[in-house]
Amino acid sequence: MPTTSREQLTQAFDQLLEPGRFKDYGPNGLQVEGRSAVRRIVSGVTASRALIEAAIDDGADAIFVHHGLFWRGQDGRVTGWMKQRLALLLAHDINLYAYHLPLDAHAELGNNAQLARVLGITPEPAPQGRFGDQQLGLIGQRSEPSAQALADHVAACLGRPVTLVAEPDRPVRRVALCTGGAQGYFEAAIAAGADAFITGEISEPQAHYARECGVAYLACGHHATERYGAPAVAGHVAQALGLEHRFIDIPNPA
Repeated sequence: MPTTSREQLTQAFDQLLEPGRFKDYGPNGLQVEGRSAVRRIVSGVTASRALIEAAIDDGADAIFVHHGLFWRGQDGRVTGWMKQRLALLLAHDINLYAYHLPLDAHAELGNNAQLARVLGITPEPAPQGRFGDQQLGLIGQRSEPSAQALADHVAACLGRPVTLVAEPDRPVRRVALCTGGAQGYFEAAIAAGADAFITGEISEPQAHYARECGVAYLACGHHATERYGAPAVAGHVAQALGLEHRFIDIPNPA
């Protein structure tokens, strides 16, 4: 079976995702060093113990995720769940790669672009097709007779209920989206001229903004909206390097 070096794999991910462009909440790239030769990559959304155990069973040499182990401001002690996850990675000599905002932002393979593909939203070209802090948000075109019709379509595509706050009969043509916990981007989406905003979560203020501004807000699940970038990137790099790849989805209701 073909193999590549850990250094080559790290370079391939970094060249594709350009982590140096972003101010982020934690370290992007190789978070835990494992064996030097890589043959098989497992991708997933979050570096949970369940994913790590599944990757071990699958014979992975490297794990590629959106949500890694280390975040700014967290308790730095290696106890409890952190010890358990690290112990598994180190005992089995598995490399852990994590890319947060760079994975959201990639124009073709990132979470936002891949969610747009799944939902049948045609992205507008940059710069008008981008909005929000660090230009992470994506704006695209999808005509629906109403916000409720858009919500029904999204729920069918993602296979889960959607929280909709909207004037249900308002037509939709221009859709802004930013996956995960991007509820803070809603005001920027409104300012950018969106008819609807799709993200993973909702907080208390966004319901009022939606009602007062007439822009539909759809909260579709943090995990559900971020299932597509990691396998797209890991699969792309694996194919380029001749490696094996498998996406393992660990269900999460959030």
